[in-house]
Amino acid sequence: MSLADTVSIAARNAWALTFGTGIGAPEPTPSTVLSSAPHRELRRYDGAADGDPAVLLVPPLAAPAFCFDLSPEQSMARFLLESGRAPYLVDYGDISFEDRRMGFEDWIDDILPEAIRQVSADRGGQPVDLVGWSIGGVLALLTAAADDTLPIRSITAVGAPLSYNHMVGVRELRALARLDGGRTATAAIRATGGVSAQLTRIAYRATAWDRELKRPFFIASNITDTPTLERMATIDRFQNSLPGYPGRFYNQLWGRFMLNNDIGKGVVRFGAREIAVADVTVPVLLVGGPNDAITAAAAVEHGTTTLTGSPEVRYETAPGSHLGILIARDTTWMYLDKFLRDVN
Repeated sequence: MSLADTVSIAARNAWALTFGTGIGAPEPTPSTVLSSAPHRELRRYDGAADGDPAVLLVPPLAAPAFCFDLSPEQSMARFLLESGRAPYLVDYGDISFEDRRMGFEDWIDDILPEAIRQVSADRGGQPVDLVGWSIGGVLALLTAAADDTLPIRSITAVGAPLSYNHMVGVRELRALARLDGGRTATAAIRATGGVSAQLTRIAYRATAWDRELKRPFFIASNITDTPTLERMATIDRFQNSLPGYPGRFYNQLWGRFMLNNDIGKGVVRFGAREIAVADVTVPVLLVGGPNDAITAAAAVEHGTTTLTGSPEVRYETAPGSHLGILIARDTTWMYLDKFLRDVN
């Protein structure tokens, strides 16, 4: 590349990052909306053959559903299509103050079962493979545990926190909560109707503070490397799109999961109701990240001790951040491909 070309590319990229519209535009995988209702839009990615097995992608709350389709190179949805499968996505949309009364039960008993049945019906009644990321993996497992009549063939949980005793910072939070029994945090969440999108975005960026600190140097070092800057911009769009949590959902997460570690004990309590993860009776793949600053790998691996009703629980590890392990083509996607091929 000539000096003139280098200077031109650097100038164009610098302008795009400062005064322009940014580098790289989103290129979502084409999809068709099968049903649309608040917090349960169901999409089918286009291009699957009639006999391809169904995979339902289950995002967490407080993350945009396009986490499974960040870019053409970072899209689990595209990978599944290319692997001969029919991927679907359930999208919860934005969370607002009006949604403050929504809790885990809304997803476990309503949103996810409805999506699973719709996907199965759309594929001629065949059972569905679930793939959940972060809390999405926990929701998928609890949904299967709560209703064994659902047409579920397998569950893959990537970066799913299955024991809060292993989560970074939870011990310190419990120590603070003991001062007042956790009432201050609970009251604050109820008063605000949940955890706002802005707070979620700040918290997520805090887990990757080194990335934010090195950002100016990274841009300067790669100012002529447009593909690298496009990947950076993709992650930025993801972080800038993080939604919040409904108040009731987060209070359950705070009380039952963080403070009491119900999920780690194997039985989650919602009032008088109990859901045991040992009631999951389908094969499970767990993927943890040793470098994941949000969900420690040990918190994921703990599921191998509690998912005792599953005929098979595989545990694998992948490099990268919490988001990084989801888009790890050479590890996570390869584990998933082999797992789905092996499931009877």
